[in-house]
Amino acid sequence: MAHAADGDAGLGAQLIARLGSERGTTLIETAIASAILLVVMTGLLSMAALATTYTENHGHLEARTTEYAQDKMEQLLALAFPDGVSDTVTFPAGVTGGSGLATGGGTNTAAPVNLYVDWLASDGSLLGGGTAQPATWFYERVWEICYLQADGVTCLQPSANATGVKRITVTATVRSSVGHTLIPKSSVVALKASQF
Repeated sequence: MAHAADGDAGLGAQLIARLGSERGTTLIETAIASAILLVVMTGLLSMAALATTYTENHGHLEARTTEYAQDKMEQLLALAFPDGVSDTVTFPAGVTGGSGLATGGGTNTAAPVNLYVDWLASDGSLLGGGTAQPATWFYERVWEICYLQADGVTCLQPSANATGVKRITVTATVRSSVGHTLIPKSSVVALKASQF
């Protein structure tokens, strides 16, 4: 019996030692862990906001400006080389009332040239042309058409048609971006030969 009592005393000492090591967390330890978690979560939230801004500007808006610039380029390339009267500000292009593929225009979205600019709503629907911005515009497209010179680099407007090639440049931009970043802008360039 004495042996059993000694074993129980040893077991009791082990149990007390074990309970002492499993005392739980104190209020201070919990507060420190919560503060660390708060700092980490704040950093993650700021990264999420940055990722959202980047995705909207470079994933959505930049893709739309490229799409709309390509759309205008396709419309211009569909015209005949000597066409100088089709109204490309409307869709489908009107037979008269515009500039067609006549040399002129510009690629500066801050200074659009009449007959070489059109405006789109946020859903991409055409709002019309002219240098006066419609109240609901979200995308702006400007284009320049010029004759490519013999050096293959210089482009003049108006100029003699020495090469039989016109360079068409379409630039599309958006009204505003998300956050304080550069406004997305896309340019598309194509050449059109007089044979087509």
